Amino acid sequence: MLGMGSFGSALAVKLAANGCRVTGVDQRRDRLELVKNVIHEAVIGDATEREVLENLPIRDATAIFISLGESISRSLLATLHVKELGARNVIVKGVTHEHGKILEHLGADRVVFPEEEVARELADRMTWPNVLDYLPIDPEYSVAEIAMPSSLSGKTLAEANLRSRIGVHVMGLKDMMSGKFEMFPDGKMKLLEDQVLLVVGREAELAALREMP
Repeated sequence: MLGMGSFGSALAVKLAANGCRVTGVDQRRDRLELVKNVIHEAVIGDATEREVLENLPIRDATAIFISLGESISRSLLATLHVKELGARNVIVKGVTHEHGKILEHLGADRVVFPEEEVARELADRMTWPNVLDYLPIDPEYSVAEIAMPSSLSGKTLAEANLRSRIGVHVMGLKDMMSGKFEMFPDGKMKLLEDQVLLVVGREAELAALREMP
């Protein structure tokens, strides 16, 4: 993790809690002091200096996260260096969308805009409370957990015919009362009010499902 500000520190702590070996790099000792007992290694140094990065296991890391605040030039320089040092998966916090385009040209594998992403997720959750979880998997398709529409309750999956009607693919059904999950249910499976649909589809198709009565 290059940059241990609020976003970088929060991400590093969560990765460590998930069992990842996290190395955090920052010029400010006080930031590292807050997380040094949680992450695997805390390194005081300038993440834009190639000499500092050369002493890190850049090539062996599963991913390199870069979060250097609002400094566009510093994140660009850090991205350039880690790519030249053989980083396999570089994820950078973007400042502006123009900044993001430059990062992609430098080889960043993903550019994230945390404030925008959280705002979109919050807006969607407030607008569609029946959407329990949502995960984009590529520019077109996303996976979503959607509470069972009342109009489908009592029908079989074949009778609901969601693939032909609106284009979504049902990958699973979860019973919220028992917690039982049925992966890839067949057409004979009966849909019940207390179930959650795990579906994959395009945004317009998912919207059509979540808006069903």
